[in-house]
Amino acid sequence: MAPLRLVVVGGGITGLAAAYRAVELARERAIELDLTLLEARDRLGGTIATERAGGFLVEAGPDSFLSEKPWALELCRRLGVEDRLVRTDDRFRKVFVWRAGRLHPLPDGFQLLAPTKLGPFVRSGLFSWRGKLRMALDLALPRGVCDDESLGAFVRRRLGREALERVAQPLVAGIYTADPDDLSLAATMPRFGELERRERSIILGLWRGSRRAPMVGTSGARWSLFVTFANGMEELVSTLASRLPTGAVQIKHRVDGVERHGRGWRLLGGLGPAVEADQVIVAAESYAAGRLLRYVDPGLATLLGEIPYASSATVTLGYRRADVPGPLDAFGFVVPRAERRALLACTFSSVKYPGRAPEGFLLLRCFVGGALNEGILQSDDGALVATTRDELRQALGVTAEPVLTRVVRWPKAMPQYHVGHGARIETIERGAAALPGLQLAGGAYRGVGIADCVRSGEAAAERALGAG
Repeated sequence: MAPLRLVVVGGGITGLAAAYRAVELARERAIELDLTLLEARDRLGGTIATERAGGFLVEAGPDSFLSEKPWALELCRRLGVEDRLVRTDDRFRKVFVWRAGRLHPLPDGFQLLAPTKLGPFVRSGLFSWRGKLRMALDLALPRGVCDDESLGAFVRRRLGREALERVAQPLVAGIYTADPDDLSLAATMPRFGELERRERSIILGLWRGSRRAPMVGTSGARWSLFVTFANGMEELVSTLASRLPTGAVQIKHRVDGVERHGRGWRLLGGLGPAVEADQVIVAAESYAAGRLLRYVDPGLATLLGEIPYASSATVTLGYRRADVPGPLDAFGFVVPRAERRALLACTFSSVKYPGRAPEGFLLLRCFVGGALNEGILQSDDGALVATTRDELRQALGVTAEPVLTRVVRWPKAMPQYHVGHGARIETIERGAAALPGLQLAGGAYRGVGIADCVRSGEAAAERALGAG
């Protein structure tokens, strides 16, 4: 029997996870597999990239993954690299909100949108008494009736304007770089909609849930909520690449189109001849997938191209510890859009994780841009650094010159799950299912995080080899 020819388009974490899972399945099922992974850029990993410089460990993109979503952690176990993972330093498991010129700690027990502990919430200076009373009204409000509303509308309806502007919006911006008034609650945070339907009150539902089970990252848990590699997230990329068959990976190989070829597929473009395949997994951004499929299924291609993306940049600065006033006893701070600042958030990377800065130094990772402020990315790198330093001066009191500076831009890298996203994805999945031998995978569909991308890539591989 001829080998199954599988081509994976895209060498980010989704494509690598898909390719590795295909290798595992072929071994388990005694399938002869001819695997090719095509990546247009000159490196693998997509937005995951790690640099070591002057004793600092700098993450250009994602610096961790969620342990409560099991797929990335399980992949690390299968790869045999779980012992290289490190957890956050939960002595400093606190987040500040920069409001009215001050860093206010997010009240202990505040779970993204609402409080679960009365005392810290009542004592917090982050909210006015009017705002606190409005949030408490959630305890008495009836259930909503909307099947898919924006996250902003949901928080405003249940908890009020202050809860949205001072907590939900900046925290959501840190995850999705998005406008909460566009984001679909059902597609991004379905848990809260389910809480309303089941418990009626969000606060009451969260409180009951916290009483039933300890929070992730509390004493005794194997892993904290966020997990990373001691040597940086790129270790996951290099490990996956090393487990693929020799010669399977082709970088700087651009695919310009996909077409039907007999019972299989032909991929056009790149530096060499067309590549033929029995199964194709497209693990590129949805707009790139749409371009590839424009002649195969124009309707599907249009739907893929209509998923919006936001652009952002990371500005990483290294400082001598003595040059930064204050204890910095937290993971970082977020910035509400209402404050009219350039910063979306700042992570105190060397506080959050070990080994990110040399002894006596600090590493700060700042984020700008996103759906609400993409215009700032028209500034050059020097201007972005100057703006970031000015706002860090105001927030932290740091005036010294940084000893390390890095700016990395991510154009159109973060998919936006707007209201109606779930229905769009169901239509896309039906369209893709009607094309035998073609699978779609990636962060544009059912989850943007690393764990979600691993799940998406592995599911695509299982469909491909199941069909094969």
